[in-house]
Amino acid sequence: MEKNNGKNKIYVGYQGVEGAYSHLAIEEYFKDENIEEFNYSIFEDVLEAVSKGEIEYGILPIENSSTGGITEVYDLIRQYNCFIIGEKIIKVDHNLLAYPGTKLEDIREVYSHPQGFAQCRGFFKEHPKMKQIPYYNTARGAKLVSEEKKNYMGAVAGKQAAKRYNLEILASNINANKNNYTRFFIISKKMIKNEKANKITMVVTLKHEPGSLYKLLGCFSNYNMNMENIESRPIAEEPWQYFFHIDVTGNLEEENVRKALEKMKEFVSEYKVLGNYIGEKK
Repeated sequence: MEKNNGKNKIYVGYQGVEGAYSHLAIEEYFKDENIEEFNYSIFEDVLEAVSKGEIEYGILPIENSSTGGITEVYDLIRQYNCFIIGEKIIKVDHNLLAYPGTKLEDIREVYSHPQGFAQCRGFFKEHPKMKQIPYYNTARGAKLVSEEKKNYMGAVAGKQAAKRYNLEILASNINANKNNYTRFFIISKKMIKNEKANKITMVVTLKHEPGSLYKLLGCFSNYNMNMENIESRPIAEEPWQYFFHIDVTGNLEEENVRKALEKMKEFVSEYKVLGNYIGEKK
């Protein structure tokens, strides 16, 4: 994405509330822009708003380094015919938050997104009396605890949520993996070309014949394109058939990439490039 140096207001949407990791990703990715933020309850609402042109960009989590891909988001990007124009990687440090004055031993209920709990299994194994209650996302769990003002309630969320909702941190960095990152996609209604783009995300349906995936992966290797991620998703209308969402290095304007995409047609029944953008390193 090319920055506009704050000349024009940009409308950006995310799932969750202020203090969510998605909100943090927006503020970091668009930090030099003049933006207006819109928050939505569920992932699909963000994609729908982008597809209708109500907002210019949406930002959605696509993968966590501890718990893997968020396959629902892959499906929605394809369903709403949107494109990926960038990515942002955010360091995730989960904390146990509570209303001021609460003690650790008081906590009986904890609210967070299921992935937040999954990333903190070790902590909750050590505190079995804390009931884990799945909630919309980490920041909304923090917001609930702030509103309820009950000393038996806690939330697993980031430090930014503690600050936003005036909560105390009872236990810091409780996620098991201390190198815990979430990757976010920035979504647009239109494909945006960038001469500096070095990463391609595509969705592929393979021909139902022996060796088709092997041949596809060999195609990337032969044309010097490194595959960074692959996720399989079932095709709802065709039992036991699958889409593959694939991230590879390259720029669509490069000759080796054009040749690879042409060669791919021998092994796939269909494919679509979802985006060619600048990949970010953690």
